[in-house]
Amino acid sequence: MINKNYIHKIAQELNITPKQVQNTALLMEEGASIPFIARYRKEITESLDEIIITKIRNRLEQLNELDKKRESIIKSLKEQEKLTDELEYQINTASSLTELEDIYLPFRPKRKTRATIAKAKGLEPLAKIIMSQNTIDLETKAFQFINEKNEIYSIEEALAGARDIIAEWINETKSSRSKIRNLFLKEAVIQSKIKKGKDIEGVKYKTYFDWDEKLMKAPSHRILAMFRGENESFLKIKISIPEEKAIENLERLFIKSNNDSAEQVKMAIKDCYKRLLHPSMETEIRGVVKEKADEDAIKVFAENLRQLLLAPPLGQKNILSIDPGFKSGCKIVCLDKQGKLLHNETIYPHPPQRDTKQAMHKIISLVNAYKIEAIAIGNGTAGRETENFIRRIRFEKDITAIMVNESGASVYSASSIAREEFPEYDVTVRGSVSIGRRLMDPLAELVKIDPKSIGVGQYQHDVNQAALNKSLEDVVVSCVNSVGVEVNTASKQLLTHVSGVGSSLAQNIINYRNKNGAFKSREELKKVTRFGDKAFEQAAGFLRIHNAQNPLDVSAVHPESYNIVYKMAEKVNSSIDDLIKNKELRKKIILNEFITPAVGLPTLNDIMQELAKPGRDPRKKLDFFEFDKEINKIEDLKSGITLPGIITNITAFGAFVDIGVHQDGLVHISQLANEYISDPNDIVKLNQKVTVKILDVDIERKRIQLSMKDVE
Repeated sequence: MINKNYIHKIAQELNITPKQVQNTALLMEEGASIPFIARYRKEITESLDEIIITKIRNRLEQLNELDKKRESIIKSLKEQEKLTDELEYQINTASSLTELEDIYLPFRPKRKTRATIAKAKGLEPLAKIIMSQNTIDLETKAFQFINEKNEIYSIEEALAGARDIIAEWINETKSSRSKIRNLFLKEAVIQSKIKKGKDIEGVKYKTYFDWDEKLMKAPSHRILAMFRGENESFLKIKISIPEEKAIENLERLFIKSNNDSAEQVKMAIKDCYKRLLHPSMETEIRGVVKEKADEDAIKVFAENLRQLLLAPPLGQKNILSIDPGFKSGCKIVCLDKQGKLLHNETIYPHPPQRDTKQAMHKIISLVNAYKIEAIAIGNGTAGRETENFIRRIRFEKDITAIMVNESGASVYSASSIAREEFPEYDVTVRGSVSIGRRLMDPLAELVKIDPKSIGVGQYQHDVNQAALNKSLEDVVVSCVNSVGVEVNTASKQLLTHVSGVGSSLAQNIINYRNKNGAFKSREELKKVTRFGDKAFEQAAGFLRIHNAQNPLDVSAVHPESYNIVYKMAEKVNSSIDDLIKNKELRKKIILNEFITPAVGLPTLNDIMQELAKPGRDPRKKLDFFEFDKEINKIEDLKSGITLPGIITNITAFGAFVDIGVHQDGLVHISQLANEYISDPNDIVKLNQKVTVKILDVDIERKRIQLSMKDVE
C-alpha cells in the first residue's frame, strides 16, 4: 500500500500532480519498468518522462527506508520501555534520517563512556542541580557527593563527573546538534595537508599539499580527490568551523544564569564541543558532502555512459578489425554483417619485425576474400601507426578505416561472457572482435562490459558503488529500450536489459531461437518458456522482428495497439504496408476519431511517428574522423599549434580530448568557451569532433593542457 503522505510530498517536491505520482507508483508496484511506463503508459502518467519516473521511484525507496528506520527505533524504545506518546509523535513526524538519529541518540545503547561512569558513581543528581543553574552554594552541594566507595574523593572530582554527564546531555540534545550542524553547513572549511614524509610518493596530490576552502563551495571532483588522497594515506583532511562561534551558540542555548553552576555548564560546553560534538559533526558533514560529491560524479558518469552507448553505429557491414601492437603484432579478425567471426590471424607491420610488405598483401587478400566494407582500428598502443599503415594500402575499392575507442575491450576479452562466446579463442582474438563489433553497433557490444570499465566518468571507484551501479543500470536499460532490440540477432546480454526480460528469460529466448530458428512474429515470443502475459506486455514493444509478416513487428508500436492501426488502415481503405509507405494516406487520418478511455493523443501521436519510420534508430549517423597525420606521439606536440580531436570523456572540471598521441589532453572547464560555463555538457558531447589548441605539454607526467578558446 502506497503511503498517501508520500504521494503528496513527492508531488510537491517534483512539481507534478499527486495523481501522476500515485499512478506511476501503482504501475511500478505492478512490475512495470521505467522505459515501459514512459513509452506506453503516457495517458496514465500524463506523459511523464524517464527522468521524472526515476525520481519518483528513488524518492519512494528513500521514504520507505525512512519508515523502516522509524519502525526500528520505535521497536528499540519499546524494548527499553522508554517510548512515550511525545517521543512516538516526534519519531513519526521526523522528515529525515538525520532528524530521526538526533531523536534516538539519547536512547541509543552506549558503550562505556565518561558520562556512564559518572552516572554509575551516582553523580547524575549533581549534574541536574548544576544544569538548573539555580544553586548559590555549589561547593556545599558537590561536597555531599564525595563518596570513597564510589571513588569520589574531592569536590573537584564530583564536579568533573557531573560535567561529563552534562557534556553528554548537550551532545545528545536535538537543538544543539541542529545549531552546530547548520554552522558546519554554512561556514565549514575543508583543510588538506600532506602527511609527513609523503611529499614524493604522493606527488599526484601536490595541489592539496596545503589547501583550504569553504566546504560548501568546493566542487565535487576536489572533494573526491582529497578524500581519495586521505584514503591512500597521503593527505590529512580536517573539516572545521570557528570554535569560538560554535561555543557561543551553545552557550546561548544552555546558559541561563551568572553563577558558579553556569560556569560549570560553560566548562561542560567547551568539553562537549571539542570531545563530542565537533568530531561527531565532522563525521556527519563528511558523509553529507561525500554523498553530494558522489551524486554529482554519478550524474557525470551516467551522462557520459548514455552518450557512449548511444554513439552512432556504422551498421551491419563486413568488418576487418585490428587490435594494434608492436612486438606482439596486430591481431586481425574478419566479421560478417552480423558480427560473426569468420577468420583471425596476426600481422607484423611495425618494429621490431617491420614485415610491412607481407602485412599489406595479407590485408588486401582478406579485404577481397571477405568482401570487407570497413576497417576498425583500436586506438591503443600502435593505433596511430596502424592507421597510417592501413591508409598507405591501395585497395581495389573504397574502404573506410576508422579508429575505435577500445576502452574496456581487454576487460571483455577476459570475461566469462567472452569465454562463453569464443571458448576456442584467446583474449587477443576476443579483443579484436569486440573492437570490430563496437564499430558496427556500440550499444550491442558495450552492454557486455561493466560500465565502470568503459573509460568514461570521474572517480567511479571512489563513489558509493551501490548507487553507481543502480544509476548505470538505469542508463543501460534506458538506452537499450530507446533503440530497440532485434530479437533474432541480439546477444543474451542485450536481451537481458530489455524491459520485462532479465537474464533467465533472455537465455530462454536464445534457447528457443537456437532450436526453432528465427522468430517470425512478436506473437511467437509467447511460446518461449516462462514468457507470460506480463513479460510480453513489458517487452514486446521494445523487441523488433525484421522481415516479419506483420510490418508492425519491426516498429515500436506495441501489440496492444495493433488494433488501432488496423482501424486506421480500414478507415482509409488501405493495407498496413500501404499506410506505412504512403504519407498521403496517413495525412487523411484524424486522430481524435481513435481516442478511447485507454488511448489518448500521446499514444496516437507515437503510433503515427512510428508508421512514418517503423523501427527507426534514434542514434545519429556515424561521422568519420581523422587525426592530424603529422602528429603521432606526445613528443610531436608544441605549444600554440591547433589540432583536430575527439571528446573521449567529460567530467565536472572539463573534457578530455583524444588528439591521436595515445594520451588524452584536458580542456579545463575554464578553457572550453570564451564565456563562463558551469557544466561542460553545455558545450561538448562525447565523441564530438573539436579543434583544440595546445597550451602546455608535460612529457614526463604525460599531461597535455588544451584550449578551445578562440579556436576556429
